[in-house]
Amino acid sequence: MGRRKAGAGAAGEPETGPAEGIYGISSGTAELVRDPEMPGAWLLKINGVQSSHVVLGQPLVLDFEYMRWMAALIESRWAEPEDGRPLRALHLGGGACSMARYLAARYPHARQVVVEIDARLAELVRTWFDIPRAPLVRIRVGEARAVTESLAGGSRDLVIRDVFAGSRTPRPLTTLEFTRTVRQVLAPGGLYLVNCGDTPRLEGARREVATIAEVFEHVAVVADPPMLKGRRFGNVVIAGSDAPLGEDPQLARTLLGGAVPARFLDGGEAARFCAGARILQDTPGD
Repeated sequence: MGRRKAGAGAAGEPETGPAEGIYGISSGTAELVRDPEMPGAWLLKINGVQSSHVVLGQPLVLDFEYMRWMAALIESRWAEPEDGRPLRALHLGGGACSMARYLAARYPHARQVVVEIDARLAELVRTWFDIPRAPLVRIRVGEARAVTESLAGGSRDLVIRDVFAGSRTPRPLTTLEFTRTVRQVLAPGGLYLVNCGDTPRLEGARREVATIAEVFEHVAVVADPPMLKGRRFGNVVIAGSDAPLGEDPQLARTLLGGAVPARFLDGGEAARFCAGARILQDTPGD
């Protein structure tokens, strides 16, 4: 299939359904590539960096390992939403809405808001992919911190932060002050999940764990052993909650049983992981 030239999707409304090509978006370019190894699968790159993977018609298929780790943490907390109340989720960082599609399939009555800063990207992914419509999944264009600060206290059960500018999360979304805002937005027993991309030194991940531990009583870290041993670049998932995180014995087995086995660190292990790390703050002293 021939690829569209850059900006080919920028004039007028895009065609219905995905098509390979490079598209102009508000923050640069979005490239859509067909996955040759999986029918109906697409990879979305933002400014050359892998952002999302989607399999049309199969929302429960998550190709990115860190998303599978997040799914395991969520399902360990909510086998089903309690009291018949819909799961209320806030996604900071949109991309192709892979996690929102997953949760909509796993929890059909969930009510989700996806915050995406790039208005054109939000428009395109709605056209390309099978994302449930509002009120099941609402895409809100805006800056993640500003939107979070505008929300009512206790209005969300789950907050997922998966925001990147290049390979890094913007610092205002990592600080103590922002984490306190997330805590206020979460209902009792709520869950905060963070995707932290880091180098083998793990300095960023350790500081993020220390910062989240300053706000939440319970903190956990999920990553594969080579990452935890400082052998490669990769993703670390960090969880924070006012309720225990490791009580489900199936969770550790699920994490170890994936295509990329991961370790679950909580309690003393999580504390040792971030020992001596400096807390991130809005006014940096470093």
